Amino acid sequence: MKKIINTLLPLAYGSYFNTLALFSKEKVAKKAFVLFSSPRKGAILEHQKNYLNKAKGELVSAENIKLQTYTWKGNNKTVLLLHGWESNVYRWKNLIEFLKREDYNIIAFDAPAHGNSTGDFLNVPIYNACSEKVIELYKPNYIIGHSMGGMTSMYHQYKNPTNTIEKVVSLGSPSELSEIIAHYQKLLKFNDSVLDSLNAYYKQMYGFHMEELSISKFSSEFSTKGLLVHDEFDTIAPFSAAERIHKNWKNSTLLKTQGLGHSLHQDDVNFQIIDFLKSE
Repeated sequence: MKKIINTLLPLAYGSYFNTLALFSKEKVAKKAFVLFSSPRKGAILEHQKNYLNKAKGELVSAENIKLQTYTWKGNNKTVLLLHGWESNVYRWKNLIEFLKREDYNIIAFDAPAHGNSTGDFLNVPIYNACSEKVIELYKPNYIIGHSMGGMTSMYHQYKNPTNTIEKVVSLGSPSELSEIIAHYQKLLKFNDSVLDSLNAYYKQMYGFHMEELSISKFSSEFSTKGLLVHDEFDTIAPFSAAERIHKNWKNSTLLKTQGLGHSLHQDDVNFQIIDFLKSE
């Protein structure tokens, strides 16, 4: 029954959007945007609470959102961790133990509408604005981001080419907003009138059309060192995204895994991340 509901519900939304687009392009754009940007998961689960509560830091205000930060203090350089969609800081538990052994100073925060942070929506521009505030406060040397967090970390470098960041690690990250939206359209089966309205909404809200948010294009301007880790069989973000970014990012290394999936939290990956951070 649950599978049937999960199949039919997107189609119901798509049909609703198609009908609404006949009457109001503005209303359908906003509703399609809200659905696209609203996570259903990402709350702190019971077994995660004890670990995260011990590391809770200050609440940081950005974009009218209260961001819950976490800190694991060390005497080495500072690392900022950005988790992905429908996740929270707990997803970094394995890597945090590796970083602690090297005495790194670790900063992380729950993204808007995730974990212990407030907010209702999440997308790359919102995530970037919040990351800018945290980076301004903590001045990290390195950023490690997973999925949308990796996409945001690279978008941040494009928007802020002069900052404290020396190295960026991206794990299983998408490259093109337009490809993500295309998947959204395919899932809901809404028509191009809805798509065009959503595209206009992005221009109105953020000053760019959806196809203009392209990490592969932005990466040609990156001067920081980068490590791109991506599984060849990733079913969430295609491996081709990492290939395109790496092709344009002159100072990047591409690590292709096989069979590790989208999460990339395995020890082999964490060893590679530590080696990259310690390298000259």
